[in-house]
Amino acid sequence: MRKNKREIPAISDAEWIVMRVIWDRGQVTANEMVDALEGKQDWKPKTIHTLLRRLTDKGVLEFEKSGREYVFSPVIEREEAEQAQSHLFIERIFAGKPIPFLARFMETTDLSESDIEELRKVLKKKSK
Repeated sequence: MRKNKREIPAISDAEWIVMRVIWDRGQVTANEMVDALEGKQDWKPKTIHTLLRRLTDKGVLEFEKSGREYVFSPVIEREEAEQAQSHLFIERIFAGKPIPFLARFMETTDLSESDIEELRKVLKKKSK
């Protein structure tokens, strides 16, 4: 089912929080990450450093030494990770069948007219 060219490792919920900051900024130092998450997450700096190391070990982040600091940047694009995780979720919960997932999601989610129109565009493009 998956159309990715490379295998994307599983990313934990905590790692997603870190990755969103990095994707938004393009690159960060460990200290910048601590500052970005201060007041938003109840994590100690050591926890953030551990998450950065785990993401680097997984091959999701890379780093470059700049003076006394390490600058972290993403190896994979946000869309690539979202697609991989979406496919894993549908495979695990819905036996790889996206229609039951989409139907259940659509039945239980409030959608605006613009959301519905955007979905129509996606479906129209997909049917070509």
